[in-house]
Order: sequence, then structure tokens, then C-alpha cells
Amino acid sequence: MRRPVPPGQSIAVIGGGISGLATAALLATEGHSVTVLEKHGVLGGRARSWGEDGFRFDAGPSWYLMPDVIDHYFRLLGTSAEEQLDLEKLDPGYRLLSQGFSDPVDVPADRARVVKLFDQLEAGAGTRLEKYLDSAAETYTMATRRFLYSTFDSLAPLLTADVLSRLPRLGRLLLEPLHSYARRHVSDPRLQQILEYPAVFLGTSPFSAPSMYHLMSHLDLDDGVLYPMGGFARLVEAIERLARSAGVAIEPHAEVLEIETVPSNARRRPAAVRGVRYRSGDGNEQSLEADVVVSAADLHHTETALLPRRLQTYPERYWSRGTAGPSALLLYLGVRGSLPQLQHHTLLFTADWEENFRAIFGKDTFIPAPASMYVCKPSATDPAVAPEGHENVFVLVPLPADPALGGGGDERLERVADSVLAQLAEWARIPDLAERIVLRRTYGPADFERDYHSWKGTSLGPAHTLKQSAFFRAGNASRKIQGLYYAGASTIPGIGIPMCLISAELVVKQLRGDQSTGPLPVPLRPARIAEGTVA
Repeated sequence: MRRPVPPGQSIAVIGGGISGLATAALLATEGHSVTVLEKHGVLGGRARSWGEDGFRFDAGPSWYLMPDVIDHYFRLLGTSAEEQLDLEKLDPGYRLLSQGFSDPVDVPADRARVVKLFDQLEAGAGTRLEKYLDSAAETYTMATRRFLYSTFDSLAPLLTADVLSRLPRLGRLLLEPLHSYARRHVSDPRLQQILEYPAVFLGTSPFSAPSMYHLMSHLDLDDGVLYPMGGFARLVEAIERLARSAGVAIEPHAEVLEIETVPSNARRRPAAVRGVRYRSGDGNEQSLEADVVVSAADLHHTETALLPRRLQTYPERYWSRGTAGPSALLLYLGVRGSLPQLQHHTLLFTADWEENFRAIFGKDTFIPAPASMYVCKPSATDPAVAPEGHENVFVLVPLPADPALGGGGDERLERVADSVLAQLAEWARIPDLAERIVLRRTYGPADFERDYHSWKGTSLGPAHTLKQSAFFRAGNASRKIQGLYYAGASTIPGIGIPMCLISAELVVKQLRGDQSTGPLPVPLRPARIAEGTVA
């Protein structure tokens, strides 16, 4: 067990995305002096926003799921999601356009109507869905109580009666793929896709994701889908505001080049952090001394580019055995006129579901055509994101994690984008879509690598396969360097904004030496820790 870190430490946080800002706010509230170094001129990372010609786009995340986790984070800081955000429940939650079926399927916002929908599409499926969702809710509760908020420094806290009594069932859920578990409950292809698509949120395929992740269906079919008015930029702004009010210093245009260390007397870790070396906006290199460093940057980049080989907990050989989550083609579109054919969220799925995932995750990857895709039209809910008489449209097509596929402006990727738009126009029955586009920006795997040092250009992080979930996933503390910790999607608990907020809380637990498995009590109060050395 690591020795607790006393309050009053100087802490450098690498990265001003959601994870970095969230971690900084909590650590400052704990009584530490915190500086965030962000290489770009804007904060938010993948959740940043940008605007042009009256359109305002969220750069990445657009599904507001796990509202209890997000609210818990705000309550740690003495506020709430309700106080910080204007949340709108979407109804329908999303629309499904499935190849081979002429009519769209709108998934409603409450469980009773979802059950009715399943029965309409497949006799008896509603009753089976009820059992599926009951299991999903129970699994989600178990996950939040025992797994998501654990640092896994010790497995002893997991050996509780509720976990031990469920071990046989948990074992089955870990070993059976999500797709076979879902298909034991429904046979209609559209219903199977509704139960299986959440695997994409986890950066993996339903054919390799453990069925433990059927808990995701509790989130969209039980809880429903919310939207923060103003977009996810409002979430970033709220966390930034709370971080600054807690005393966090934020330096934009500051790219960290090295995590600096000194020899350590610690028995197990040969070095301790001294600080970071970074390049400021004027091009000069500077050093920032720190007792603790938290890297919320891509973990592969942190380990292999910011540290010498001998001090890497996760060297290249670790990553060579890993599975990256998918990359993506992103299209940001401003469209003239209305698009009633699209809901706020619209999912387009190919008939050959398995082949589509094989293209992205298989041994010999390729760009799928036709492709499954996700379309977000936030202007359906939020008039502030587009000029009057126009729609704001965001298209995401999962691609293999390969920067060689190119980035925005590259001829190959732009041809793929043209094909995607033609497919969307045909499937959604918008024949004049292309000629109505007044703004278009493309973003691809090479852009993720350039902007975020993303491993293999993944848009999400390491995939949530069995070998990269829970205590098998990369931990959040260096085993070689005293005082170095990690936050973000590359480490525990995983991918997505709620997981990134939990990762921030797990850094607090590490510094406290807290091995509990559930969320910390709210509001956050600095732990009374005896004076000692930095862990």
C-alpha cells in the first residue's frame, strides 16, 4: 500500500482535457497547489468545441450517459449537475436506420415504451427485455459499488459477500461475448443491434466485449439519454470554472516534453518525480518543479515519449500486445434547411454487422463500405448551435486505428467522406443533402495522433476487451516513479466522459491511500493525513 500524500503538495497536471481539468479541480480542493499544462490554446481535449459561420460544434463526445456519475463528480466539489448544466431529456432517445428495413425505429425515452417497442418488433421480446434490463441494472449497481471506483491496488476490498456470492454469474458475464448474450434474448436484427451497439462506446466490438457490459443498456433504455443545452462545451466550461475557483493555474500553449525525475530511496521505485519540462507558447523550454505529476495525456505517449525506457511501467512491448479502440472519420456539417429525417441522435447500421466490426478490429483491417455510422443533429434540440434556417450535423464513422488512413484534407479520407455522405443521403432519404452543405470539415486518424498523441490514432483509447477491463487495464500509478499518476481514458476505469471523471477521483484515492471500492463521500473534504513522504 502506498503512503498517503499530505496536503500542500505542488502538482503538475499534463493535459487540459476533461480528465486533466477534473483531476486538477479535485486536487486543489484537497489542498494542493495545482498547475495544468495544456498544449493547445483551448481546453477540453476531445470534448473541446469550435465554431464557424454561426455554427457551434462539439468536437467529440455527444452522448450524455451515466448522469449519476457526472452529478456525483459535481457534488464532490459542493455543487451539482443541475446547478451547473441545463439538461434536456431526449425523446426519442435516438433513431435507428438498419440496412434491409425500410422504416426507421425510434427508441423512446422511458422503459415502458421501450418494452412495448420490442414487443411490436418481435412477439415476446418485451418480456425478455425486462429481464435483460433488470440484469443490466443489477450489474451496473455492482460495477459502481465495487469496480468502477476501485484503484485495484489491492483485491482484498473486493472480497465482500455481495461480490463473492455473485462470482459464478460474474464469471459467466466476463467470459461470454456481449453479442451472444444479447442474441439469447432477441432475434430481430434491429433489436440485437440496439442491445449490442453500446460496445462502440467502449471502443470495442460486441463480438469481443464481455457481456458484463450489457449494463450499458440500463443507461440508455432505463435512464434515457440527456443533452446539456449549449453542448458538451458547457460541461468543460463548468469544470474549468470550478477548477479555477479552487485555485488551479492553467497554462495553455504548454506542451510537456519530459517528465523530470531524480533518484529515489524507495525500495520498489528507483526514481521520484522532480517536475516537468515543457515548451511554452513563445517556443522557449521551461521546467516546472512538482512534488507530484498527474498525466492526463495519452498513456502510451506519456510512457514511451515522456519517460526513459528504464522508468516505463508500460513500455512498447506492453502496447504491442494491446488492442486499440477504433479511430474515426468525423464530419462536421452545416446544412441549409431542415432535416426532419434525422433525430438528435441517429444510428445507421449495416446488415452485415459482424463484417463491419471485422473491418475495424480484424487482423487485416480495411475501411468498411457501406459503413455503420452515428449522426448527431443537436440543432434538433438546441437552436443555439446553428444559424436560423440551418442544421448542425456531426457524423462519426468508426475506422481502424491507423494514422496512415489520413486526416482532414487528405485526398483518400475526403473520398471516404464523400461516400459516407452519399450513403447517408440514400439511407436517410435526403437526396439533396450534398448540395445543401454550406460548411464541411473532416477529421481523421492522423488528426487524433497529431492533436492528442493518440496511440495508433484511436479516437477513444484502449478497447474494453476482457484483457483491458477492470484490474486487467493499465493502472493509474507508475510502478517505477514515486509521485507519478495517470488519469483519462487510457487508464482505469476506461473510456468516456463519466469514466474520465471517475479516473480523476481515483487519483485522489491514490494520494490518500484509499483502497475503498465505491465513490468518495460528498462533498470532498481534505483527508487528515499525517506528515510523510510523497507516495
